[in-house]
Amino acid sequence: MNQKKHTFAICAYKESEYLEECIRSLINQGEETQIIIVTSTPNEYISALAKKYELPLFINNGKSGITEDWNFAYKMAETNYVTIAHQDDLYYQDYASDAIRYLDKYTNTLIYFTNYAEIRNDETIYDNKLLRIKKMMLSPLKIKKFGNSVFIRRRILSLGCPICCPSVTFVKSNLPEFVFTSGFRSDEDWEAWEKLSKLKGRFYYNSRPLMGHRIHDGSETSAIINDNVRNREDLEMFNKFWPRPIAKFLAKLYANSEKSNDLNG
Repeated sequence: MNQKKHTFAICAYKESEYLEECIRSLINQGEETQIIIVTSTPNEYISALAKKYELPLFINNGKSGITEDWNFAYKMAETNYVTIAHQDDLYYQDYASDAIRYLDKYTNTLIYFTNYAEIRNDETIYDNKLLRIKKMMLSPLKIKKFGNSVFIRRRILSLGCPICCPSVTFVKSNLPEFVFTSGFRSDEDWEAWEKLSKLKGRFYYNSRPLMGHRIHDGSETSAIINDNVRNREDLEMFNKFWPRPIAKFLAKLYANSEKSNDLNG
């Protein structure tokens, strides 16, 4: 068993109707791993599911927010390999076994991540315009030596964020104590990848779709898009790579991709 190598740290928030389905997908992995639940919104619903499946439950009593909760989950995981699982998403049976196999082989890896499917209205979608664009952006990383290239990684990220955050496994021994920067609400993952892209080590991309990312009206992503937080943060991120006029142009183009988060898109 690889029980001491990998942890799924589920970030639970309020009372998601999809949380139990997420838990079951982790329990049914082909490789046994540790599973923990973390939350900054403790309630009977989360506690009951933790008790039902005999999972450790950790309460974040400090500052709460997306980045704070993710950093807390990252910290609570005792294993070297950590996947911060989003409560609405599903992980397919080979996710953990593939991650452990690749990470044991490529020990200088910073982050490992996979291709993914979208779940819309309970339908699993493996191909649409947004998914095709992201796969195209990540295609250079199929060449293994490019995963070690700071230049290639930063060129990819300079055009947007094609890495699906819940598909990422972190290698704690190769990373800083805190991965996410407080203050971001929409591009907290993109900001983290930009920061990590400067470090020596590997970004490992597994092109197999090994998890399902759920798109629904109650998701935090949909809420952020509706209050325009994303537009401001997109511009801030593009400014890290480009002169301001180009950054403003790219941010405007990038805003159109938000329509893909519409359930009818």
